[in-house]
Amino acid sequence: MITKKILSFPIALLIIISMVFVSCNTSSDGDTGTMTVEMTDAPIDSADAVNVFIERVEVESQDGSGWITLNEPQQEYNLLDLVNGATSVIGTSELEAGTYNQIRLILSGTGHSVVVDGKPYSMKAPGGQQTGVKLNINAEIEPDIEYVLLLDFEASRSVTKAGESGKYVLKPVIDAKEKAITGNIAGTVDPIEAEPVVYAIANSDTLASTIADTADGEFKLIGLEEGAYDVSVNPRNDSYSETIEEGVNVTVESTNDIGTVTVPSSN
Repeated sequence: MITKKILSFPIALLIIISMVFVSCNTSSDGDTGTMTVEMTDAPIDSADAVNVFIERVEVESQDGSGWITLNEPQQEYNLLDLVNGATSVIGTSELEAGTYNQIRLILSGTGHSVVVDGKPYSMKAPGGQQTGVKLNINAEIEPDIEYVLLLDFEASRSVTKAGESGKYVLKPVIDAKEKAITGNIAGTVDPIEAEPVVYAIANSDTLASTIADTADGEFKLIGLEEGAYDVSVNPRNDSYSETIEEGVNVTVESTNDIGTVTVPSSN
């Protein structure tokens, strides 16, 4: 009789623990969504390549639980490959549903470079490895939904030359947008010999830019919020003049193809 009492207690305890464990596991089902981070770039005309080495991509939850690693690419990206609508996925992960306040890119202490007139120059990113490049996002992750964040890395504003030393410094300027609430503008520039840079402008602010493809003149401006934009086509070839397409409308999750934009001769 005594033996039965001794054995019955741990068995009952195990049953209770098992019930609690199953209950906890069941409650978490369906409470996660996915965050995907894509990177694109606004072009820089004064460089042949801008190489940035990203070690980690992290997000911070509003609940105070700290930074969560989305990905550790440990990879170099040439930002000039990410123009004209091109993007690269630098992180994706399943996250608990909720609000995430910030994202940060942890950059390598070394490994960044810029190529100017065919000559490579190393760059340092002050603070990039210690504190990372932080951006406010306030991303709402919902169960079973993919949230896509688009990071527009503005190379032209991020690469600076340090005085007369000839050294270059990487101070990232990045704009973060939820991709699902943006749209795009596409078109073709004629003639391609104009070698234009194309800008989307709203209220005198340049909100996106790209270089038209030198092979076929096609361009695509992505990550634009809904509204009306002026599309400015600025030739790099002095034989041609700027032209502007006014009032180009952008709607969410859609690409407005404005067709062929003819650039006038400056002669």
